Amino acid sequence: MPSLPTVPSAQSAPLDVLGVPGEINLDYAASAPCARAAADAVAELLPWYASVHRGAGALSRRCTLAYEQARQTIGDFFGARADDHVIFTRNTTDALNLLARAVPAGTTVVTFAGEHHANLLPWPRGSVRLPVPSDPAGAVRDLAAALTELRRGSSPALPVLVAVTGASNVTGERWPVAELARVAHRHGARIVLDAAQLAPHAPVDLLTLDVDYLAVSGHKLYAPFGAGVLIGRADWLDAAPPYLAGGGATSHVGPATHDVTWATGPARHEGGTPNLLGAVALAAVCKALDEADQGALAAHEQALLARLRGGLAALPHVVELRTFDPDAPRVGIVSFVVAGWDSTEVATRLAAEHHIGVRDGLFCAHPLARRLLSEAAGRTGRRDLPPTALRASIGLGSTAAEVDRLLAALAELG
Repeated sequence: MPSLPTVPSAQSAPLDVLGVPGEINLDYAASAPCARAAADAVAELLPWYASVHRGAGALSRRCTLAYEQARQTIGDFFGARADDHVIFTRNTTDALNLLARAVPAGTTVVTFAGEHHANLLPWPRGSVRLPVPSDPAGAVRDLAAALTELRRGSSPALPVLVAVTGASNVTGERWPVAELARVAHRHGARIVLDAAQLAPHAPVDLLTLDVDYLAVSGHKLYAPFGAGVLIGRADWLDAAPPYLAGGGATSHVGPATHDVTWATGPARHEGGTPNLLGAVALAAVCKALDEADQGALAAHEQALLARLRGGLAALPHVVELRTFDPDAPRVGIVSFVVAGWDSTEVATRLAAEHHIGVRDGLFCAHPLARRLLSEAAGRTGRRDLPPTALRASIGLGSTAAEVDRLLAALAELG
């Protein structure tokens, strides 16, 4: 049975994570392990599991209340404004696809080439993809120049949406979200933040960052029960066709084929039976994080990250991938290559011989990963770097011993 390898005593804490003894999980950026808070919340509700918004019985009433309380808790945790919608989705990809369906006709979406595919592929034709900048300040300058040119060449009445990540899923480097939001708003544009990789590592607040929309995945945030959220301004969402046409998304259905009045608010885009357990699990983690010392959690993670990056830098056959300066702020994600070794083979050996799980490939960010692999070869002058990379990622429950085990295993490949 899964156990809690990092628990210091028999008393479980909400932010302890589930794991399997002997297995080292350094693949948090793909899917983080389940927090005890999420598991406990689901276990408590399961005996009561019933329909949401569709019954008068005691079970249904309790589930409906739990679902709407989860919406409020998550919205509060992320600093949702009073008139924002908090819409449950499957994950960040689903949330960004929902928003892509909701943007008004004629909207130009501006992204950077360093985005995850979830923030590159859903946007309509005519979107603008800016090159990957060399530093955070360059991202701000490039966006300002692009929006100036865009406004000069199009009607100022046409909407513009800037879509940007909070932290790269390839390098862990943090992006200057608040500065990008100021530039966007100065040019009359809105901004959506892909917070999938930022939210598990740092506080994310819509008001503080001044972003218009925010997308998050539960499975990145220690709540692996299939829920995510899109939070943001109501007008575009209420004017758009329902993301899923079906039960719950309507306020009236008449006898004629198209005699339908669609609901407003989150229900408009939550057709069908909702993912109650996913919503409750995510809310439980948000509550636990809100009550925790997030500064202490971040300091622990940064110490582990420094240990990991320092150890990798000391291995002459390992090259770290990066977009910005080595000292740029980042979360607990590091991508690297082992010279002379195929990355898939390295990941396989780490798993089979050392019980260490890492990710290999291009991390659903192919344009960025390929660019960084090419840049690493040019920076080091090595011709024996593989065409794909490895990624180690840490978070709640990660330990120095686990980092050291990875470094020792990589040293054996030298």
